[in-house]
Amino acid sequence: MQHFIRWLAYPLVMAATCLAILGLPNAASASVLVLPAITLAGVLTVGALERLAPYEPAWLHSDGDVLADIQYNVLGVILLQASIFIVYPASSSMLSLDLWPKHWPLWANVLTVAVIVDFGLYWMHRWSHDWKLLWRFHQPHHSPRRLYWLNGERRHVISALILAAPGLTTVALLGAPQAALAAWFAILPVHLAFQHANIDYSLGPFRVLFGVAEMHRWHHKRDYEDAQVNFGEVLLVWDWLFGTQHGGSRIGAGELGLRDTSYPKGFWSQHLAPFRARQRQL
Repeated sequence: MQHFIRWLAYPLVMAATCLAILGLPNAASASVLVLPAITLAGVLTVGALERLAPYEPAWLHSDGDVLADIQYNVLGVILLQASIFIVYPASSSMLSLDLWPKHWPLWANVLTVAVIVDFGLYWMHRWSHDWKLLWRFHQPHHSPRRLYWLNGERRHVISALILAAPGLTTVALLGAPQAALAAWFAILPVHLAFQHANIDYSLGPFRVLFGVAEMHRWHHKRDYEDAQVNFGEVLLVWDWLFGTQHGGSRIGAGELGLRDTSYPKGFWSQHLAPFRARQRQL
């Protein structure tokens, strides 16, 4: 079973999620209930796989982080749904240059939206490490001392908005269909659960192309100098192109988190921390 999970968990679960979403007749209208249900099924599957084939047994135990992660996940759902139904329709109606090809099938639309959004996420993620002000709001994502399926959505609300803004603005300018954005925002959380999952899985040689856990764990190292790598959310192509890719090595218990051990753990305290605290380091 563990051998099966190691090599097939990510491709099978992600393929099933993508096929379920792309097979819907109208992803935009289905996004209220159906798309979140598919996303939830995928994320819960990742959580179950952790119990069957953990990467680091110590990370199976709570570090006082579960409640905050649940709150962050609820916030993530709210932000994604608001982006699809409120922000994107309003921004596209004001900004659209109507340049998007009308004849493309859903899968091509979703793939193109994914690449555009991911490119924006790469740069905003990288700048969130380089700029002190942005780092203040990005710190909650790096605060956990373990990686597991729920903390992929751990983002300060301001950081989440900053990260998404360039990609959303670009697709709105081009006039991408709402259904494509809805579909991609249903797929992305499943990948993020895998990206932070405590599962002993591998993509083998393909790990250098995708931001999966075995590459992303290095990005969460406590040592700030080592963690400035592998910024890609889904694609590591950007890291290859712009010199931030790192093959890494095994990262285990005691190597993650922030250097500042006094950084708060709670959802609300982490949201207030950027406005109260001095600039902290990784």
